[in-house]
Amino acid sequence: MTLTPALTDKLKNPRIVVAGGFTDGKWNTVSSRGKVFRVSNPATGEVLAQISDLSTKATKEAIEAAHAAQPAWAALAAKERADLLKGLNRLMIEHADDLATVLTLEMGKPFAEAKGEILYGAAFIEWFAEEARRVYGDTIPGHTANTRITVIKQPVGVVGVITPWNFPNAMLARKLAPALAVGCTVVAKPAAETPLSALAIARLMEWAGFPAGVFNVVPGTDAAAIGEELCANPKVAKISFTGSTNVGRTLMRQCADGIKRMSMELGGNAPFIVFDDADLDAAVAGAMASKFRNAGQTCVCANRIYVQSQIHDRFVARLGEEMARLKVGDGLEEGVTIGPLITDKAVDKVTELVGDARDQGAVIVMGGTPTGEATFYPPTLITGATKAMRLAREEIFGPVAPVFRFETVDEVIDLANATEFGLAAYFYGRDIAKVTRVAEALQYGIVGINTGLISTEVAPFGGMKQSGFGREGSKYGIEDYLDIKYLCLAV
Repeated sequence: MTLTPALTDKLKNPRIVVAGGFTDGKWNTVSSRGKVFRVSNPATGEVLAQISDLSTKATKEAIEAAHAAQPAWAALAAKERADLLKGLNRLMIEHADDLATVLTLEMGKPFAEAKGEILYGAAFIEWFAEEARRVYGDTIPGHTANTRITVIKQPVGVVGVITPWNFPNAMLARKLAPALAVGCTVVAKPAAETPLSALAIARLMEWAGFPAGVFNVVPGTDAAAIGEELCANPKVAKISFTGSTNVGRTLMRQCADGIKRMSMELGGNAPFIVFDDADLDAAVAGAMASKFRNAGQTCVCANRIYVQSQIHDRFVARLGEEMARLKVGDGLEEGVTIGPLITDKAVDKVTELVGDARDQGAVIVMGGTPTGEATFYPPTLITGATKAMRLAREEIFGPVAPVFRFETVDEVIDLANATEFGLAAYFYGRDIAKVTRVAEALQYGIVGINTGLISTEVAPFGGMKQSGFGREGSKYGIEDYLDIKYLCLAV
């Protein structure tokens, strides 16, 4: 199991990553199946590492370690757990440049975005370190004169965490932090495309002094087998998953027999609505921030841009001007704002969606054709989009901005809600009555009003409908890792 110079030569401290799984405080650099898998830079194709390809046996061992460690971890004072999390937060900030470099190399996003993700992830560690000391219960007046009723909250136990490739640091941090804060232990399965960020977090936790078994990482390409073991193993009390709705359905079925607790952050199809009374410059800036972050590879990025007829042409012109300033390239190069898509398959999917729109009469104002270099795809602006097109129904997951024209408030509310997804939505307007009406009518767990940036550790992140359930971040996010126990004492 090796790290290559394509990775280590770019790090200030190459020891921050180890090419193996992490179980019970030990690094597993030998696969139980005798296999390794490659992690490559999507911008260049260079191999960054060969990682132990772990599967069911290693997952069971990690679960056993987490189960054995959990009682002692939960028994620590909240302040002790908080202090360890604060130490992890300090190390993440101290090593932010190296963590961002690792992230850019394995995922492709520009370095500035990658560093922003690292600091965003660290903010969840800090937030939940502070929340660890605020897991309050209640005293309830008894129902008879001789009874005393108390409500306490206790950790659910071992948590299986399955994270995606598009935010490999932050998605893990915002699940790991509340779980550890309340006394749960964790077994993490990172995406096979981007395991290095998770392994770097494990390394920092080792340096921070976390007890063995509290955090375990199982990297591997057999996601189905690892996921099934996490869902079926009775020693895992809860699954927290971020990924596609289809995989989420599979995990729910696998958890059903055990009636296992779950948190699911699934797919999205975010509408971005611009009313005719909007601040046009602010709306364009918001669309750029929402649509092109991470090359459009986010669950909350604008997927359908609805613009009221009166300002449609002006908005399209301004958006096109801003899109023309985007620079596509290797995320470590100066000035690059759009990195590669994660795989060739991702490029093919975006190409199919754009082709379908073109075939149905959409106008490709700019872009629309793969560059032919690595997995880069150019920023693409489409007008004349309609609800019949696939890109109106499916997540694009690429730097493609389809613009739909609409006339009335009622019409656009119906169009925005005409999807099984309900993660994030955005709209721009100034009339307070309309703002209130639209905000309440949109069937989404998160609504950005006159802003395209909605993610923060202090607010609850999560969806409605088939975008999942549960919340991450804020005071609400910690509740998903706790059981409520009612104590009735007769005196």
